[in-house]
Amino acid sequence: MVSRFGLKTIERRLLTGFGVKPIGIGQWKRENYYVYGVVEPTTGCRFFYEFSHLDTTCFQAFLDLFSQTYAQDFHILQLDNGSFHKAIDLIVPDNIILLFQPSHCPELNPIERLWQYIKSFLGWQLFDNLDELRDKVRHILNSFTPEIIVSLTGWHYILHALSVAGIS
Repeated sequence: MVSRFGLKTIERRLLTGFGVKPIGIGQWKRENYYVYGVVEPTTGCRFFYEFSHLDTTCFQAFLDLFSQTYAQDFHILQLDNGSFHKAIDLIVPDNIILLFQPSHCPELNPIERLWQYIKSFLGWQLFDNLDELRDKVRHILNSFTPEIIVSLTGWHYILHALSVAGIS
């Protein structure tokens, strides 16, 4: 549901010749922002919004925006057990149900593989500021077709569970 994107370099493996030590230039800037998002693993529909913080206020704003954008539909959003997802003052819109997954099980949430895939494009890239990084992440997100979203998030066991529940 949420992923942090920041200026600290995402280090990945580098391929080199035998005996050649790989060299990667990195930076340690600690500026970041968050992308809140939901995906529908059977159709590839998605909704993303950027926020400066990971907290209840931003999560409430995201829920309200999502609920208003898709007001005609009923939604089940799968979440981890982050404290901001369960805040006492959180008001969940009427067309949304929050479904909490077990702790430490990111493989159960379809969007986790999407975040991983996005970050694979950012490995070893250096950005001078958050605006450059935001532009790059937006470009990546906008390049995804519904078919790409389905291929990343439509895991067999998730689609099967949706089918058994009569949701798909």
